[in-house]
Amino acid sequence: MTDAETSPQGPLDPTTLDFAKMDGLLPCIVQDADTAQVLMLGYMNEEALERTQERGLVTFYSRSKGRLWTKGESSGHTLQLVRLSTDCDGDALLVLARPQGPTCHTGAISCFSVQPPALEMLGRLERTVQGRRDADPQASYTARLLQGEPRRAAQKVGEEGVEVALAALAQSDKELAGEAADLLYHLLVVLALRGLRLADVLAVLHGRSH
Repeated sequence: MTDAETSPQGPLDPTTLDFAKMDGLLPCIVQDADTAQVLMLGYMNEEALERTQERGLVTFYSRSKGRLWTKGESSGHTLQLVRLSTDCDGDALLVLARPQGPTCHTGAISCFSVQPPALEMLGRLERTVQGRRDADPQASYTARLLQGEPRRAAQKVGEEGVEVALAALAQSDKELAGEAADLLYHLLVVLALRGLRLADVLAVLHGRSH
């Protein structure tokens, strides 16, 4: 068992799933754990499910190859398991994963062509910020903030917050949206400095909504 959280209750028990409905296979929808974007559809048999939960790398049963297939085994673009759950009938699976590169064989992020929703855009921005942690600070403003004094990044959040307030009172909608975008970006930088993710913030909001 890996550090991946395969379900809220722990690993899925194959005996509780209806593999018989599709001759030993279950359809498996893969969703980006950070952006909520649907990435691909695959199929798992019991062995693929077991291997996915044991290794923490999403593994399917390839109907064309007639064998188990771990996503990224050739390209290196693996899917790192975060959570695995089932639907109410136990005959379909939902995988939340963090993709290590594009998921589609065409080089696209997703096998589905859809306009990215707001949460997905924030997730992509967060991932970009996280990826700048070890970048050259001379070439990346984000890297300079992440590698510099935390006080500077915190100060930028304060400055951008004031600019958002001023824009809300005396500037156009376009200018307000621009200032809000700057604030969101710098907020993600501060969270990254503390080792937090957007998901941690959303979890607090979710808790407050109950």
